[in-house]
Amino acid sequence: MKQFLVAVFLFLLCCDSVVFGQDADAAKVAQGSKTAKGGFQNEDEIRGKFNNWQTDAVARVWLEAMNHSPAAIDGVAASKPHGEKADVEVTVKTKSGERVERISIKLVSSPNGFNQIDKRWLKTYATKWQMPPDVVDALKLFVGETPPPESSRDSQRMYLNELDREAQRAVVDFFTKNKDEIVSDMLAGDGDHSADWMMVTWKATDTPKWVIRSSADAIKFYGEGPVELTKAGNLKIGRITMQRKGGDNGRETAKMLQFKINPVQLFDAKEPTR
Repeated sequence: MKQFLVAVFLFLLCCDSVVFGQDADAAKVAQGSKTAKGGFQNEDEIRGKFNNWQTDAVARVWLEAMNHSPAAIDGVAASKPHGEKADVEVTVKTKSGERVERISIKLVSSPNGFNQIDKRWLKTYATKWQMPPDVVDALKLFVGETPPPESSRDSQRMYLNELDREAQRAVVDFFTKNKDEIVSDMLAGDGDHSADWMMVTWKATDTPKWVIRSSADAIKFYGEGPVELTKAGNLKIGRITMQRKGGDNGRETAKMLQFKINPVQLFDAKEPTR
């Protein structure tokens, strides 16, 4: 009887642990959803300010930052593209014609917060950037598409600093050689709807502040620095961090590859000289 009661107790304890873990994961998912919704609301607000540029002083300053003199503007129309790197498209009409400004927007509320700038399956990046087979094999271990050896510190995947030296060197060399293209793809995208500008809005205080930089300047800033492995076993590409997505309650999407930046750093970037 005593052994039976101990077994029941251990079973209930395990159930509580499972529920606690599920609750913790659910909280992470909820926080991620909250962050995403906050970003969308921010984009709507910014779009509305551009559309009310005649009475919105902040919108006129934004237009000036993008080299448009309010006195020369006949009309402004802002819209939200779908599935593109740009979050807001602003069409500026003047007597000389129309120009479309595409803006990537980052909402931040913490000085140390990180913002996901791109997330896809490894095979998509491998095709897009023409990764050689040895780099693909190394990153399959990194994201967990290839099961790790028992010696790995994580049962789901391997960290880059656990790979053999040859595999580590292959990954670093590839991203070093292709850094300009990769950083540009991460921050601006490509095609007709690539972003021309990056705007970071800081809403941690009662008085929001913002910074606008051209995509070219943002690419140069976030690309500054070497390509190297971090102590945690991820990859730094200048000021961009590449890591396995993780989370998602263990679903397959946890194996996606993602890239992150700290948008607040753009406030400290030096104004480019023209």
